[in-house]
Amino acid sequence: MFETIEAAPRDAILGLTAAFREDQRPEKINLSVGVYQDETGHTPLLECVRAAQQRLAAEASSKSYLPISGDVQFGERVRELVLGDEHEAVANGRIALAQTPGGTGALRVAGEFIRANLPQASLWVSDPTWPNHPNVFQAAGVRLQKYPYLDASSNSLAWEATLAAIANIPAGDVILLHGCCHNPTGIDPTESQWEQLADIIYDRGLLPLLDFAYQGFGDGIQQDAAGLRALARPGAELLVCSSFSKNFGLYRERVGALLAVCPTAAATQAVQSQINRVIRANYSNPPAHGAALVNCVLGDADLRATWETEVATMRERIHSIRKQLVESLAAAGVPGDYSFITKQRGMFSFSGLTKEQVDALREEHAIYIVGSGRINVAGLTPSNVGPVARAVRSVIERSS
Repeated sequence: MFETIEAAPRDAILGLTAAFREDQRPEKINLSVGVYQDETGHTPLLECVRAAQQRLAAEASSKSYLPISGDVQFGERVRELVLGDEHEAVANGRIALAQTPGGTGALRVAGEFIRANLPQASLWVSDPTWPNHPNVFQAAGVRLQKYPYLDASSNSLAWEATLAAIANIPAGDVILLHGCCHNPTGIDPTESQWEQLADIIYDRGLLPLLDFAYQGFGDGIQQDAAGLRALARPGAELLVCSSFSKNFGLYRERVGALLAVCPTAAATQAVQSQINRVIRANYSNPPAHGAALVNCVLGDADLRATWETEVATMRERIHSIRKQLVESLAAAGVPGDYSFITKQRGMFSFSGLTKEQVDALREEHAIYIVGSGRINVAGLTPSNVGPVARAVRSVIERSS
């Protein structure tokens, strides 16, 4: 039976990484996959994580299963991190929470939850959005729609078009928002715009779903939760998919969480049971090690202080390399104004390069960029930003 199965196409992002590994050219540069790199091109093991690993290894006494919803103390740390110590939703018992295998696992659990409990709802995603969003939610059986987000002519948020589109989404549907560091554009709403979004979303009777994968990589750990907290109003309902791959460097450990903010404590119990039901029929219970590392760091004052410093270092490097990229593009004589890159937040920039130019960068210069033109600026270093800028000039000149 397997002989009739056709090969699946390569993933739009991870497929590029596989092609990058196969590329034998020594000058190759990978700006596709969303992994943070330091100035030497290395993805670091954070010192707070290293210390937590040593502590956990010395204290380990069991490898038994976790509960379906994961480690309880980890859940408490996550609630505090995203909502703060004194949020009324925490005090009133309005949060159902599950530890998940990464942020992608949280998204899939959310998709299964929506399909089982809100079967008539469509999920609205920004145009553009992370390329894996459609894969995850369509695999869960959720219908997808798009709302406008990017004004390509000005490389900014298409604010009026976004509001107008949301105002016409049918009541009872779900809208996916990027909590911060929008992937792929790097363009986020301001705090006042988040408040307006919350107003219109709840006026329309929509359920917001936040993909919150980059907390701390935009403007700060607390500042990046502004959108989430604007939506977490008294009595409001929302879903939050949190990831610790980037801000803890735990990519391979797959550490995430799904939070459901419910209208009442009674509703929270029912929602928690439905989330647990989804998980039981999928992976049964989550892996322990990565979440234990996060729990250890967030629960220790010294380790948490170290973590906050390390997150700030990563964030500041990303801001710095954005400025270096803009300066290098100007120095290389690339036509156009690329100053918008410094206004974006997080690891990604929507460069405006066409698919043909992206293909030319890969084929002629061994520079790997996602076909949409999305660049992982965290993959740039002081040693490769100049060659990248000159290569960009070359492919733009050829196509103009």
